[in-house]
Parts: sequence; C-alpha cells; structure tokens
Amino acid sequence: MSLLASTAARADEISIVTGLVGNDLGLLQEQLKSFEDKTGHTVKVVSLPPSSSDQFSQYRLWLAAGNPDIDVYRTDVVWAPQLADQFIDLTPYTEDVIDEYFPSIIRSQTVDGKLVALPWYATIPGLYYRTDLLEKYGKDVPKTWDEMTTTAREIMDAERADGNASMWGFLFQGAPYEGLTCDGLEWLVSSGGGNIVEADGEISVNNPNAAAALERAKSWIGTISPPGTLSYKEEDTRGIWQLGNAVFMRNWPYAYALGEQDDSAIKGKFDVAPLPAGENGESAATLGGFNLAVSKYSEHPDAAVELVKYLTSPEAQKYRVMYNSNAPTAVALYEDPEVQAKQPFALRWEDSLETAVSRPSNVTKSKYNEVSSLFWTAAYNTLSGNGSAQDNLEELELKLYQLRGNGW
Repeated sequence: MSLLASTAARADEISIVTGLVGNDLGLLQEQLKSFEDKTGHTVKVVSLPPSSSDQFSQYRLWLAAGNPDIDVYRTDVVWAPQLADQFIDLTPYTEDVIDEYFPSIIRSQTVDGKLVALPWYATIPGLYYRTDLLEKYGKDVPKTWDEMTTTAREIMDAERADGNASMWGFLFQGAPYEGLTCDGLEWLVSSGGGNIVEADGEISVNNPNAAAALERAKSWIGTISPPGTLSYKEEDTRGIWQLGNAVFMRNWPYAYALGEQDDSAIKGKFDVAPLPAGENGESAATLGGFNLAVSKYSEHPDAAVELVKYLTSPEAQKYRVMYNSNAPTAVALYEDPEVQAKQPFALRWEDSLETAVSRPSNVTKSKYNEVSSLFWTAAYNTLSGNGSAQDNLEELELKLYQLRGNGW
C-alpha cells in the first residue's frame, strides 16, 4: 500500500505542535480542515507561546521523554542538528518532491545525510519604515545603521513636538531570547564583527567591531527605542508599530500582511527595505523560517508524514502565502502569476534566501542552543547597561571556549 493511500486505509488521529503569531492559527486550521476532508484523518493543534526559545525547551522535554502524543513538530531552521536523533528520516518519503524546494534550505535541514524536516516557509527580516513620515520630513530610506539612528531621532523628536507623545524612532526585539540572537547577529555581521562562531569552528565574537555594534544598539535604548525594548519580542514590536507609534521597525515578513489589514492604523503608509549596513558596507539579515518534522515516537508515522507533505506542498504553500507575507520555500511559487499579483512582497526575498546569514547552528551542532543563550545574554547585559560590550564579549568568549572543549 502506498504511504499516501490514506483514503483506503484507516483514519488516524494525529497532532501537530507549533508556536503561533499573527494569523497563523486561522490559516493552519483552514488547511487542516482541507487535509481532514481529503484523507479522513483528524488533526489536533497543540499551541505553544510564540517564543522559539520556549518552544525549543518544551520540545526537548517531550522528546527526551519519548512522548507519543505529538506526531508533527514545527521546527525552527536552526534546530535540525540538535534534534535530528529524535525525528524520522524523511528522505525515503520525499524523493518525488525534494526538487521542489530551495536547495539551501534542504541542506540546512539535512544532518549526516538524514533529512530531518521539510521546509514550510522561510523568513527574512527587513527594515519597516513609514513612507508617509519619511516623505513628510524629506528623508530617504536609511542605508546604514548610523543613518537610521539619525533619521529616527529627527522624525521622532519632530512628531513629539507636534503633539504625538507616543512616537518612537526604532523598534526591535531586545528581550533575552533567540530573537535577540537574530538581531544581534545582524548587527555584528553588518559591521564586520563576525558570525559568533565561524564555519571552521573558530570563536570570533570578541573583537572591536562586534563591541562597537553592540554599543551602538545600547545607545538606542531610551533614546529612539522604548525602555521596554528590553522585554520586547516580535509581537510586542508589531503591536506598537501597527498602532502607528514608530518610524522604523526591524521585524519578519509576517508583519507586512497584518500591517495592511483594514483595521491597521498604518495601512498604505509603510514599506520594507533591506536592513541597514554597518561599517563594512553590507546589509545582513538572519535566515529564519520553520519546517515540519515527524517524531520518531509517533504512533501514526504514515499519517504524520502525509500531513507534513501536504502542508509543505506547493499547493498548500500557495494558499498560505496568498493570505500571509512569509516567503514560500517552493521554488515554483516565485513564478506563479496569482502569487505575484496578490503578494508581491512575499516574493521579494527569493535572492535573499541564498544569501541570508545563517546562525552558527550547523557548526556548533548540539551545543547551538547553549551558544545562542550565551550570546543573547551578553547582548542583553550590554543593552541593559550591565557591563560594557567589550567586557561582556570577553566573558562570552571564555564561556564559549569552555563550552567547545575539544570540539563542537
């Protein structure tokens, strides 16, 4: 019997666990209903908080316990090396579809020849900016972090003087979690400060360019960025942005479609550009995105694989991208006329998917989560005024050497 011949097989009840932001839940439920109608299976959604760090911690607890209650896991792009042993190898089930996806993303989900997860959607962050405010004050879209800092302060001050006391210059994710690793990595790489740990395993984070990049970010807190930034995650920044209370915001593509909804105060008043460059003249955007994996403890692996292939198929991705602004991982959708007409924003990132900055998960392997936690702690300490960037990076370097030991 074919794996996908479920209409002739018994129906199974399976579960999928995911973190959700924006309109993710509604879209997922609509697609699951279609899957259930076609296959006879039923699918339960287990929802977790949107923080990927919190999700990862819960995943590890469930998987370490051999929990059979979760069949399909939505996984962050950096988790494959850490969780590979807990998921089934999708290689034999995907030979007929593997060429539909970007090779770079397939490579990121392949560990020692094992395809850990199938790509669901990709995300590349950008600099959201208020087109109406830049036009009002005769400002260009900033190309560098220094230009962004100056423009944000000038427009924020002018708007406040004009009576808008709630206006801020720049919103970003400053809470101590994986999101700060993404933001911080962009500051470092764009400023010639390295990739925390390089592809050859060398620890590079303790250098003057990295320290200067973190000090610049520290200068934003309480000046162009709210003091509350130290607790902000993606949805916190989007909430302020969508109320019309910021000039610039760093965020992922999902915020674009939500900002264009009818109830948005900024509908038709914003756009997105590449993140600003630093001293080395390059823009750096962290590769994000989510994939779907099947637990090796699942009691219904055939149905679980069927769900993964359904949700990641070009047809299902097309439905999702038509109502969301995340970038599809199926190559053909970038040439689809309907997608081009309805969601041109989601297709801007085709080239960026091959050039985006990867977090050092493949090189640090099972130790990546600890590497990231140590990095975001050093960055958070700097942002909050607990030590200088130089001191925090020196301490981080020592801890990374201890963590590495004889090798990653």
